[in-house]
Amino acid sequence: MLARKTPLITTKLNLIVPGKAKDVRTTQQKDNTLHILSLILIYAILIFAAIIVIFPFVYMILASFMKESVLTTGAFLPETNNLWEDITYNYTSTLERFSYLKYIGNTLVVGITTTLLCIIVTILSAFAFARLKFRGRDFLFTIFLGTMMIPGEMMVITNYLTLTNLGLISPNQNAIEAYSSMVLPFIASVFYIYLLRQNFMQIPNELYLAAKVDGKSDWSYLWKVMVPLAAPTLITVCILSLIGSWNAYVWPRQVTLNTNFWVISVAVRGEALTRLDPTGIRIPMSSWQMCASVLTVVPLLILFIIFRKYIMSGTGRAGIKG
Repeated sequence: MLARKTPLITTKLNLIVPGKAKDVRTTQQKDNTLHILSLILIYAILIFAAIIVIFPFVYMILASFMKESVLTTGAFLPETNNLWEDITYNYTSTLERFSYLKYIGNTLVVGITTTLLCIIVTILSAFAFARLKFRGRDFLFTIFLGTMMIPGEMMVITNYLTLTNLGLISPNQNAIEAYSSMVLPFIASVFYIYLLRQNFMQIPNELYLAAKVDGKSDWSYLWKVMVPLAAPTLITVCILSLIGSWNAYVWPRQVTLNTNFWVISVAVRGEALTRLDPTGIRIPMSSWQMCASVLTVVPLLILFIIFRKYIMSGTGRAGIKG
């Protein structure tokens, strides 16, 4: 019986399989075509978005190579005639009129101080919200997160009045007052606390219980176990905080009345990079400002290139567990 049925089964398979194979190949071809078209569309959108993002940076560099007379005409590319002489003149003139090292020093003082204080506040707050159990913790953290929906501009008036009442904002500011007025409003960040708290919550609770069995205090467990394990996220917080301080313009411009303590972003728009016209009115020199902007961006670009993997890994790790 088996010998007689085998040819029939084989014949049926030979009749059915070729048709199915053709359908499978057609479906695969359609899927491959759709996949290729979707990749082309995605990459086209990404390239277009990248051009939009990169264009201002590229134009800033090209503008720093142009004469003022050429830049004011709206040209995109510098003149090729005497290009090196134009570049040398722009950057030399900028550095002669612009106290670059002084403003960089002010920026580093503000950025490093803000970052150190922010790290301390962030670590302690994130540990409290992640590990310590107290009444109303989750509700308080929800309110904390809700403050992220409030635009920072709405807090400017309150912060300004507070610092004025403390005597930190005045025409006769000293270094401590000027730096404090730029640092104090930014030593606590809800976003950084949330980022680190999510990372702390990924650490197994068994480690905490084992540390308690060994007689470790919460303070010792925090600094000897949790902080080392969360090092990538902490590096991310440090870099983002430093970049935020470096790029800040509106707040430092409002609270720093003594020009000797201006940060680099404020100084770029100062009188040092202007010239007097025949009527006695100061006119900003866009070519010099572009040169100063390039010199301001280069340190941040180098910092990002060096630590980019920590920024990506730190933000990525924090989003694994909610």
